[in-house]
Amino acid sequence: MYTVLEANHEDIIKRIIQLRVDVLRKPWNQPAETATDALEQSTINAYIEDQGKIVACGRLQDNGGGVGQVRFMAVDPAYQGKGLGNLIMQFLEKRALDLKLDTIELQARENAVSFYERNGYTIREKTFLLWGIIQHYLMVKKIH
Repeated sequence: MYTVLEANHEDIIKRIIQLRVDVLRKPWNQPAETATDALEQSTINAYIEDQGKIVACGRLQDNGGGVGQVRFMAVDPAYQGKGLGNLIMQFLEKRALDLKLDTIELQARENAVSFYERNGYTIREKTFLLWGIIQHYLMVKKIH
């Protein structure tokens, strides 16, 4: 059984960022600095650890106006298909309710759209093509 934890230390956030780099950036030869931003300390970073290794993560930020945004969802390829992404989403949605948010939005990569649809998100619009190769879609879910 896996447990979702909330990052509470800079060392853990650094390890989370490394998973993001490995899963979301390296396969496309993109720089590590694109796997983080200035909001790390003011957001909710959820993660799952297995035998001391961070194997799944996701981040929730409050964008104001009752809207939260999920970003940087990543699951180690060796752990995909085990429900870890679902656990991260459930945790982030609960935290969004704690923050009194009404809606969560996210930018889903094309290959992840069905995952988010299974979690209750709907496509609002086709958005951007990341690095000219990865189509993204704005997806939303009312949580209140």
